[in-house]
Amino acid sequence: MNRRGFIACAGMAAIIGAAASCRSPRSMVSEHNDEWDEIRAQFNLARDQIDLSALFIASHPKPVREAIERYRATLDENPTFYLREQLNAHENEVLEAAADYPGANPAEIALTDSTTIGLGLVYNGLKLLPGQQIITTLHDYYATHESLRLAADRSGAQIREIQLYQAEQTVSTDEIVTNIRNAIAPETRVLALTWVHSSTGLKLPLKAIADGLKETNAQRDEQQKILMCVDGVHGFGVENVNIKETGCNFFMAGCHKWLFGPRGTGIIWGNERAWSAVNPIIPTFMDDEVRNAWMRDDEPSERTTARRMTPGRFKAFEHQWALAEAFKFHLEIGKETIAKRTHELNRQFKEELAGMSHVKLHTPRDDKLSSGIVCFDIDGMSPREVVGRLRERNIISTPTPYAQSHARVSPSIRNSPEELDIALREIWSLA
Repeated sequence: MNRRGFIACAGMAAIIGAAASCRSPRSMVSEHNDEWDEIRAQFNLARDQIDLSALFIASHPKPVREAIERYRATLDENPTFYLREQLNAHENEVLEAAADYPGANPAEIALTDSTTIGLGLVYNGLKLLPGQQIITTLHDYYATHESLRLAADRSGAQIREIQLYQAEQTVSTDEIVTNIRNAIAPETRVLALTWVHSSTGLKLPLKAIADGLKETNAQRDEQQKILMCVDGVHGFGVENVNIKETGCNFFMAGCHKWLFGPRGTGIIWGNERAWSAVNPIIPTFMDDEVRNAWMRDDEPSERTTARRMTPGRFKAFEHQWALAEAFKFHLEIGKETIAKRTHELNRQFKEELAGMSHVKLHTPRDDKLSSGIVCFDIDGMSPREVVGRLRERNIISTPTPYAQSHARVSPSIRNSPEELDIALREIWSLA
């Protein structure tokens, strides 16, 4: 029988093993399931539930858990001595790992606590002038909109929200790029975007958007060139890209979602033009020149750097230092391997949802315009009802936290195709 027939006919009491034995060949997304089982075993997720919420907050894989405990034990034994002797070395190790993963330079990376912290630091640190314009979209999350509102209040800049597309089912790269280019005005200084929308699962074509800005920027003075700033958290840890090739100037992401890093960690990446366009918001302890200038009763020399944008001082050091292990974990598996697996699992979910008459799929089916998030509605049920009904069946999903809400799953390398079949069967049963 085909997989759709399997989903329709399978009994409610079937278990993962039974589901695996009935599956059709086309749903086997990997020839190396034993290897994926070993990777999934690195996570201490409850085995009596299917967790499809990788976009929310990480379960730490074994190397990250062990690093956190190792650093915590050492700090508890002698915190003062250990910090004085090892702080700089551990910070440098994290910066090197954080740069190696996306193909950047350690000097381009600032360390933060979350995506929200990164957004707040960048948008409120921008050297905006009264009358300059920030373009964002109707599709962005609260953290972006609120950071921009605060930045506009301080600077006198204006915010313009635009619609990127008419419908998820027909959205295209050309439509997105054209709508952005048509919105650009002489006073536009900042383009604030989100790489993968947590509201619908749409993935923006960042490079195409950046290429569309080149002609405009080539005709502008440096202080007027458009800065493309990206909330990248829901592609970071999924997509196999070099960060410089995206074409953005600033890239902010938490590391405790798809990257499975320690909770309370994040980064800001910026290129040379980006760092020169911002002022630090919170005092740093990672740039000695700033403190030395204070000791001299003088102003710091030179321009803003990533280190100067890194907030200081005391924090959960065991979590920040263990971040290096999260990057290594991903690189050992392989960025391309993770991207392929994640897309295969999400494609499996989208294809089956698209064939259910009581389900409306909101996420584009094209891999070029989607990533690891699948958003959908079920006829006659609110998103919270859908999430609640699935929770009763030990399937963890989330509602999108927007005025227009949808049910949402985010299959990742923590999941198996068999688990997705069970979740799909339960969604089918909600007809």
